[in-house]
Amino acid sequence: MPHRAQQSRLPAAIVVGGGIAGLVSARELALHGVKVTVLEAAERCGGCVTRHEVAGFMLDAGAESFATRTRTVSDLATELGLGAELVQPDPAGAWLQLPDAVQPLPKSGILGIPADPLDPAIVAAIGRTAALRAAADKVLPLGNLLSKEGLSLGELVRARMGGAVLDRLVAPVAAGVYSADPDVLDVDSVAPGLRASVASHGSLQAAVGALRSAAPAGSAVAGIDGGMGRLTEALLADLARQGVTVRTGARVSAVSQHDGVWRVESEAGTFTGAGLVMAADGGTAVDLLAPELPGLGALRPGPGPAVALVTLVLDEPELDAKPRGTGLLVAAGTKGVRAKALTHATAKWPWLAAQTGPGTHVLRLSYGRATGHPEAGGEDYTGWTDEELYRQALTDATALLGVPVIDADILGWKVVRWTGALPSATVGHRDRVAAVREIAGSSARLQVAGAWLAGTGLVAVVADARARSCQLAAELATQPPSS
Repeated sequence: MPHRAQQSRLPAAIVVGGGIAGLVSARELALHGVKVTVLEAAERCGGCVTRHEVAGFMLDAGAESFATRTRTVSDLATELGLGAELVQPDPAGAWLQLPDAVQPLPKSGILGIPADPLDPAIVAAIGRTAALRAAADKVLPLGNLLSKEGLSLGELVRARMGGAVLDRLVAPVAAGVYSADPDVLDVDSVAPGLRASVASHGSLQAAVGALRSAAPAGSAVAGIDGGMGRLTEALLADLARQGVTVRTGARVSAVSQHDGVWRVESEAGTFTGAGLVMAADGGTAVDLLAPELPGLGALRPGPGPAVALVTLVLDEPELDAKPRGTGLLVAAGTKGVRAKALTHATAKWPWLAAQTGPGTHVLRLSYGRATGHPEAGGEDYTGWTDEELYRQALTDATALLGVPVIDADILGWKVVRWTGALPSATVGHRDRVAAVREIAGSSARLQVAGAWLAGTGLVAVVADARARSCQLAAELATQPPSS
C-alpha cells in the first residue's frame, strides 16, 4: 500500500457518495497525496454498512459479514486497526426452510449448486429421484448452452441439474443473497468463473467442486467484533486524521467539467477539483454524469430490489439451544412465512452472544423478493408499515424457529428499509458495466465506483474502489498541483 501522505502534493479531487465505495476511494486518494472532499447526500456515511441501537445494543443495520474468498476486506480492516477484531461465525451454519421440510443447509456447494448431488444432505432436500436427475449432469453433453450470450443462473442450473435443485436449493440462496430470482441473475456476474469452469471440467457439479477446492480454507464469511458498521466508523476516523473533508447532507445536483476542472454543485455549496470519483448509486450516478457523457443515459440501471430488515431483541431462554443453527433461508412457497431469511445473530456471532448474555437473543428477518412472480413471493412487503412488518416478523420467527415469539418477549425492535441497495445483476449486466466503463473512460480524470458496477458484496466494492482511485491518483500525478 502507498505511504500515508504527510501533505497534499497533487491536485484536489471530489468524491460524490459516502458509502463504502466513496470512503475507500477517498482514503486511497489521500494516501497518494490528493486533497479530497467527500459529498454524501444522507445525514450519515457508510450506506448499508452502518450500526444502530436496538434495546441498548449496537447492531448492524445492514451488512453483517464479508466474504473471505480474498483478503481484500480483511486487509483493509487490518490497515484501519481492526485486524485483531476480525471474527468467524459459529460453524453450525444456517438451515434451509423448504415448503415441506426444514434441515441444515448443505455446505458443499456454491450458491446452493451442489458439488455432489448424491450427498445425503442433498438427497434429503430434493429427494432421490431429483438427486439422480441432478447427478446426470456429470454425463450430459454440454451442447451450446455455455456459448449463450445472456445466460442466467437459473437457466444453467435447470438445464444441467433440473428444477428441484433450482427451486429447493439455489433459489432460496439467491433470494437471501441477491433478493432476486435465479432466472433473472446473470451467471457471469453472480458466479464469476463458473461458466469457464463448466467448460473446462465438463459438468456443473465438477465445476462447483473445483471452485470450492480452490477457495481459502475456513469459513466463507467473517465479521468484526462489535459489527461490520465499525468498518465505516474506522474509515471515517482515518479520513479525519488525513485531513479529508467529509460533508453529509450534501446532495449533489449537478456535475460538469470545464478546462480540466470538475465542478460539483451540492446542497452544501459548489466544489471544484481536478479529479472526480462518482461513487453514488447507479441511477444517481448516471443522472449526474449523463449531461457530460453522451450515451450514458441509455445505460441507466433500473432500481435494485427493495429490502426491509426487522431486528428483534428478545428475552427467550428457549433459543439458547440454537434450534435452527445460525438462521434460515426460506424457499418461496413456504406456507405462512413471508420472510425470505432469518438470521439468529446471537447464535451466529459469539461476540454478540457474550454481550447479550444467556436468554437474550437477537433475530433479524429479511423481507422483499424481486422475483416478479407474486405467487412465488414477489410481493413487495417493504410497502408495509413498520408495525405490520413487526407483527409479521413475530409470526415468521415463531414458525421458523419452532419457539413462540410474542410481544411479551420483546425487549426492543426496529425496522430498516434499503431501497435499491442491492444492485440488480440481471442478465446482460456485465455487458452494461463494460459499456458504462467505456463511456466513462472517455472523460479525463473521472472514475466511477460502487456496487452497481463492481458487484454485490464488500469484497467486490472495496477492490474496485481501490483500483479506480489508484488509477485516478496516477492521472492526477501528471497534472500540476492545485494552488
